[in-house]
Amino acid sequence: MRKPQDVLLRPVISEKSMGLMEENKYTFYVDTKANKIEIKNAVEKLFKVTVLSVNTITVKGKMKRLGRTQGLTPTRKKAIVTLKPGDKIEIFEGL
Repeated sequence: MRKPQDVLLRPVISEKSMGLMEENKYTFYVDTKANKIEIKNAVEKLFKVTVLSVNTITVKGKMKRLGRTQGLTPTRKKAIVTLKPGDKIEIFEGL
């Protein structure tokens, strides 16, 4: 079993994710090997809230070029976590 700090990497701070906060949905970058149950347990343990559902999205890396060399940006996984009405995550407040 992994620690919650290893599952949740960082919150996603974008215009779209800020709009989802009004619907009580919070977005995080998570470990690419994490499943929905691990994500749910990590959010509940770290922030002491009740999670209703977890939706995950795998964002594939894009091909990038710098001069003659080519490479890929890293593949990332995002999780959109829906909380029980009335629950809030404090780190997002004030953004």
